[in-house]
Amino acid sequence: MTVATHESRRVRHTLVFRHVQVLAVQDITPSMRRVTLGGEELDGFVSAAPDDHVKLFFPVNGEPLPRPTMGAEGLQFPEGVARPPMRDYTPRHFDAAACTLDIDFVLHGDGPAASWAATAAPGQVIGLGGPRGSMLVADDFDHYVMVGDETALPAISRWLEELPASANATVLVEIADERDRQTFESRANVQVTWMHRDGTPPGGGTLLQDALAALPLPEGDVFWWIATESRRARLIRQSLVARDGVNAEWVKATGYWQLDPADD
Repeated sequence: MTVATHESRRVRHTLVFRHVQVLAVQDITPSMRRVTLGGEELDGFVSAAPDDHVKLFFPVNGEPLPRPTMGAEGLQFPEGVARPPMRDYTPRHFDAAACTLDIDFVLHGDGPAASWAATAAPGQVIGLGGPRGSMLVADDFDHYVMVGDETALPAISRWLEELPASANATVLVEIADERDRQTFESRANVQVTWMHRDGTPPGGGTLLQDALAALPLPEGDVFWWIATESRRARLIRQSLVARDGVNAEWVKATGYWQLDPADD
């Protein structure tokens, strides 16, 4: 008999900055656009976990992207050159043979990432750094619960695709409306609940909190993963770990964005 140990571990990767080129653009839903990036510099790229993140660096006013060097404090840009705006994104899918990387962008707000993605076209060049590391969640839990808004969909989709057929997963997702639903592919036993804001601004309301509070605790050992607006993620985690039967060490909550007009 195999004894479950639930040993999650973190692995580090060599931090590399790359210039990558847009190869293709595809609208997945009205609010989600997939940009396929490619180029020789993606050779050796590694993303070991579904919720990894890379930093994307966006050109300003059409200016060429500066190429940084690695310093004691990370990436160092040339003196006198403005650091380009950057945002964290999930590597949705990497094809090592083709050297292509898919990144899914939520098209909301007017920040540098959403604005760039809204007009992205083949031939454009952006910068990419990381991932710096990966959190490898143990694959021997009895159940996985994934909770998030549309910004979490790339990580959730990838995680479900990578789960084994023996796994059980419950997914709670908040989206703008019916049109933003996506089709998940998984060998695992998966139950999905979609919640629609229907006009409520992103980050508002309590749809996720209410759905999680009403969810009966799955049987066995459960890993809980939460990704949404930063303050909301903290509140959801706090309420979850206060419930009897929830092991706080098996709860990971991450703020994927901040409720701030200057952010996206």
